[in-house]
Amino acid sequence: MAGLRELFDLKGKKALVIGAASGIGRATAIGLKEFGAYVIAADIKTAALEGIGDEQRFCDVTDVGSLRKLYNDIDRLHVLVVTPAVNFRKRIEDYTYEEFKKVIEVNLFGPFAAVKEGLEALKRAGRSSVILFSSVRAVTVEPGQGPYAASKAGVVQLVKAMAAELAPYGIRVNAVAPGIVDTPFTDQIKRRPEWAQAYAEKTALKRWATPEEVVGAVIYLASDASSYVTGTVIFVDGGWTAIDGRFDPFK
Repeated sequence: MAGLRELFDLKGKKALVIGAASGIGRATAIGLKEFGAYVIAADIKTAALEGIGDEQRFCDVTDVGSLRKLYNDIDRLHVLVVTPAVNFRKRIEDYTYEEFKKVIEVNLFGPFAAVKEGLEALKRAGRSSVILFSSVRAVTVEPGQGPYAASKAGVVQLVKAMAAELAPYGIRVNAVAPGIVDTPFTDQIKRRPEWAQAYAEKTALKRWATPEEVVGAVIYLASDASSYVTGTVIFVDGGWTAIDGRFDPFK
């Protein structure tokens, strides 16, 4: 058995991070490379990929043709991370059908297609790890988060099904579920101080996370340290889903 420190070493592994242009995806691509992986950074915003990873490529997770082109010359893939997501924070009665379709297309169809199209490269690696992104919204909601929450709950079930079906190929599939993270994705919340502060207060740690604080879970799931972990969700949420948070009777 390798030393415990060596279990986290990603040298010799090829990783693809879809959604690497900003936020958690960008931090993940940087983190995987720092731990020794050869990183392909992919995003629909290719101009923002400069300096990220070892290769930079275009990818639209909603376009199967784009995914097939991305995987075309990837012989084997040890780590696949899929991060893209969209959210329209509005009540269901104000949602348009087009917005609902967009949320499902990016947040649920995207990860499904990204894994399906990458299966042959993942199989050829012999042992590989797929890491999708869910959210605390998979298990807890608030007004304005309905379709987004539904899509992220769908990711959890997708992970379980993929873990069951792909295990015979040596492919592990898991999800990371962040809480409130300071990225461009949460700009709408940050523009309202009372909303941002309410989110901080909902956590046990009373603060937001940085993208880098989510990366540790990804490194763990990508590495041999998690070789017996599949079909599960790791919450990186500062205690959001563990506590009630509304009132401390001992104060």
